[in-house]
Amino acid sequence: MESAATYTAVDRSIADRSSDVADLVGRIALAAIFIMAGAGKLFGHTAQTVQMMQAYGVPFAGLLVYCAGVIEMVGGLALAAGYRARIAAITLAAFTVLVTPIFHAFWAAPADQAMNQMLFFSKNLAIVGGLLHVAALGTKRFALQRD
Repeated sequence: MESAATYTAVDRSIADRSSDVADLVGRIALAAIFIMAGAGKLFGHTAQTVQMMQAYGVPFAGLLVYCAGVIEMVGGLALAAGYRARIAAITLAAFTVLVTPIFHAFWAAPADQAMNQMLFFSKNLAIVGGLLHVAALGTKRFALQRD
C-alpha cells in the first residue's frame, strides 16, 4: 500500500526535474541571441556593424565592436553553460540596458521606423527581465557551476 507521502515525493521529484529542464532551456534561449550577435560582430559582419554603430554616433566604433562582440559571446556562452551565470546575466543585462536606448530610441525614430524600434526596445526590456531573473535565482541542477 502506497501512502500519500509517496505520491507527494514523486510529484515533487517530477516538478524539480521539470524546473531543472526549464532553467536550462530558458538560459539557452536567453543566451542564443547574445551568442549569435557576438559571433556576427566578431566573425561575420564586423564592417557592417561598425558602419551601423558610426551611423548612430557611437565613438570608437571600430574598437567597441570587438568589446561588444566579446561581451556577448563570452556572456552568452557562460549563461548557457551555467558557469558563473549570475555574473554573466548581470553583465549582459547591464550591456543591454546601455545599448538599447542608443540603437532602439523609438521616441526619436522617424514615424515609419518608430513601431519597429519600439518592438526591439520592448524585446530588449523582456530580455533584461529574464536576465535579472537568472541573476536573482541562480541556476538549477544543469549548470557547470551552480550559484
